[in-house]
Amino acid sequence: MSARYKHLDLATLEVFVAVAEERSMSAGASRLGMTQSAVSQSMRQLEEQLGAVLFDRKRRPLQMTAAAVLLLNKSKALLAESAQIRSQVLEANLGISPQVTIGLVDSFAATCGPTFIKRLLDKTLRLAVRTGLTPFQGEQLMAREFDIVVTTDACEWLEGKVDRCLFSESFILLTSKSIKTTRYSREAMHKLAASTPFIRFNSQSHLGAQVETLLRRLGVKAPLRLEVDTADTLVAMVAAGLGWAITTPSCLVQGMQHASMVRVGMLDNIHAGRSIYLVGRDGEHGKLFDESYDAAVHAVRETLLPALERVAPGTEKLIVMGEGSTAFGVRPDRV
Repeated sequence: MSARYKHLDLATLEVFVAVAEERSMSAGASRLGMTQSAVSQSMRQLEEQLGAVLFDRKRRPLQMTAAAVLLLNKSKALLAESAQIRSQVLEANLGISPQVTIGLVDSFAATCGPTFIKRLLDKTLRLAVRTGLTPFQGEQLMAREFDIVVTTDACEWLEGKVDRCLFSESFILLTSKSIKTTRYSREAMHKLAASTPFIRFNSQSHLGAQVETLLRRLGVKAPLRLEVDTADTLVAMVAAGLGWAITTPSCLVQGMQHASMVRVGMLDNIHAGRSIYLVGRDGEHGKLFDESYDAAVHAVRETLLPALERVAPGTEKLIVMGEGSTAFGVRPDRV
């Protein structure tokens, strides 16, 4: 059979997708762990097989032809379907999922991660865990870098996803022990902001953006002086007397080594907080998705809630479990 009439090979299409997305033979090779010469040869053979030029090699970065744009869309759909079939066959045959990558938002990973992952280890052949901030987890899920994510963003804008709310938590206010107030109305927050520096959480994070929105809606003017990028650093800075902050109960547990040196304040008549979601791709890893939900809820009940009772009694009541807890899902800054 001549090259022109051979069936397209999925491995070759995977190479093509890498080159097309990277717009570079060398970058595509690096992404796949191949040599550049092997990638170039594969693309030449694909062009010969299709009878069409796919790239304008005289331009940098590589420019795709109209044929390549069509092939890219078809190839990505075909590769996704292939991965889904493999996953479903293995799950049906073995009762467990094959290689799975789970993304966890930092605060969940630090507080509930070990308990959560322990319950999933015997549900997969190989499990990879990645942690970090929320903003890019939705894109990474759809790009197949993640199979399931625990995130503060329900990813409402994503097509082809499935989500379940794990829990919601109200915001809390942290100050140094020298400040005696434990309940904060809108007016009390205005007075605090006027007398004490505000410590911001990473403005690039979902939580940081939610807190900024809350401050604007309350009309609280808090000049930008100090910003930190981890929850434990935030608690440490407040404990050191450098200012006050708004955070969540789970983030307080993340910084629990400093929690005894801060005073926890509740928001009075201010409805504000965030929700934590489990998000996956619709039609994939269905059984594992349900098992992940159960494992996550178990981890919150067995790890996070008892920790809050020890660290800051009363704050465990600010955690509302399950899918009826989506008060903060769409408008976390509602006041």
